[in-house]
Amino acid sequence: MGIIAWILIGLLAGFIAKALMPGKDPGGVIITMLIGIAGGLLGGWLGKVIFGVDSIDGFFDLSTWIAAIVGSVILLALYRLITGNRHSHRHA
Repeated sequence: MGIIAWILIGLLAGFIAKALMPGKDPGGVIITMLIGIAGGLLGGWLGKVIFGVDSIDGFFDLSTWIAAIVGSVILLALYRLITGNRHSHRHA
């Protein structure tokens, strides 16, 4: 797959991850989209390392989308964990 396809998958995976994990994120939509792109790459790598499968088969393959969404959810959760603590101390 080309870089444009990965960006599209990442953007959509970030949007889906945000829908699966609603709530206020520090950083907004741009950060969520960037997390989606990185999450897509992370999901593909994890699928290959953990399960030994090529989860980056093609744009329309279900395994590609599942890997991208799982990676995005993982990164979004980590991002919230790291940045949520910083933002909660500012308001106290």
